[in-house]
Amino acid sequence: MMAEAQKDILKVAMPKGRIYKQASKLFREAGLPIPVDFDDTRKLIIELPEANMEFIMAKPVDVPTYVEYGVADIGIVGKDVLMEEDKDVYELLDLGIAKCRMSVIALPDWQPTIQPRVATKYPNVASAYFRERGQQVEVIKLNGSIELAPLIGLADRIVDMVETGQTLKENGLVEMESIFGITSRLIANRVSYRMKNDSIQSLCDRLQETIAAKA
Repeated sequence: MMAEAQKDILKVAMPKGRIYKQASKLFREAGLPIPVDFDDTRKLIIELPEANMEFIMAKPVDVPTYVEYGVADIGIVGKDVLMEEDKDVYELLDLGIAKCRMSVIALPDWQPTIQPRVATKYPNVASAYFRERGQQVEVIKLNGSIELAPLIGLADRIVDMVETGQTLKENGLVEMESIFGITSRLIANRVSYRMKNDSIQSLCDRLQETIAAKA
């Protein structure tokens, strides 16, 4: 009986940080009993027996990997990570949270160079963007503060997420072009979607109703 109950529990890969806080708020608005005090927990695995769920707290970039390999049934991840990682998962629902955009950014006096270099945390996204426009660039992958690259001469442009634009302004950078809008998505493991379809679809329906009511 215990094994059967464990099998029915939905394992949810949740990104740490601001996306988790917005996602847990959305879950609560959908009537799921997610305690508010979990928003600041340092636990890596959070059991939620009242909601028949278990949260696996992960770095945002790792969420689609956990879902693809089935250690999590579903997950919440930004569209930016989905496009960069290109994992074999189902994208079920646009949650409409954590809104921002992917943009090309540079110094105001930027001029095209003979050997253009672009720094980014998203090399696949950046490479595809410039390739589609017939532009040859050298893409440099960075993990830290991407805004540094044009300031110290490592790259003449960057591709990064922009939310308010305040960090760009403070560092004397400007948004040259928006590539695509970003929101967080609900994704599912392909096998889990078949095996736990009732639970996953029920969650989708509740979230969709809540999102529609707020629109």
